[in-house]
Amino acid sequence: MAAFPDLITVAQFRQLPEGGEFAYELHYGVVVAVPRPKARHLELQHRLLFRLGPKLAGFGAVRIEYPYRPVAEFDLRAADVAVISLKRWDAIDPDDNLRGAPDLVIEVKSPSNTQRQLQELVALCLANGAMECWIVDTERKSVSVVRSEGAAVVYKAAAAIPLASFGGGELAVDEIFG
Repeated sequence: MAAFPDLITVAQFRQLPEGGEFAYELHYGVVVAVPRPKARHLELQHRLLFRLGPKLAGFGAVRIEYPYRPVAEFDLRAADVAVISLKRWDAIDPDDNLRGAPDLVIEVKSPSNTQRQLQELVALCLANGAMECWIVDTERKSVSVVRSEGAAVVYKAAAAIPLASFGGGELAVDEIFG
């Protein structure tokens, strides 16, 4: 019988040294190195922040590289772009991180992401508080939106992503990739 690996808690993870060429996240109690975003990735994150911020101001906060704890003791991740309702935002312990997933988690697809990793991320977030998850694909210039009820839609050029779950309005795909 194989021995189980020692799981790292968030408290233990926070004691580890920072820096280097990788950022680190805690996935299911295991420390995972994630490449630091490149300029194109960061530019897209900022474009989403600046486009969504005014549209969702009545709903909540829009942030980039936002840390959250989908599974309280064994997970600490960072959303490329996160949207958090005002009610949940006000309840965050200032000495901790958001518990559960943000209401909207946006992942900008990177060469290092596998299809399986993206599927697992979406499932994890939707099971832990997210209303929607978006996967932004720069190669295809598309946005895959998966909603908590399981509906998945791919939006491409000339289409607009409805923001009904976050107070209304829409975001044109062309605004994201423009």
